[in-house]
Amino acid sequence: MAAFDTTRTTHGSLGLAGRIGATLAAVTGACSAWNDARMTRKALSSLSDRELDDIGLLRGDIDAVAHGKRGY
Repeated sequence: MAAFDTTRTTHGSLGLAGRIGATLAAVTGACSAWNDARMTRKALSSLSDRELDDIGLLRGDIDAVAHGKRGY
């Protein structure tokens, strides 16, 4: 004899709208992070070598700082 379990709950699973919302949030977050890194890189690149030295950076550190890979 076969039986179907119809009382199973769906806790923790997202419906289609939830998955679309999560994907949209991830894309929005990635775009925001990219834009923040771009603006940081642009602002630091506009500084002179002397100004960068005053804040303890070298020109080669700009990409790492823009992507948050160093603890400045």
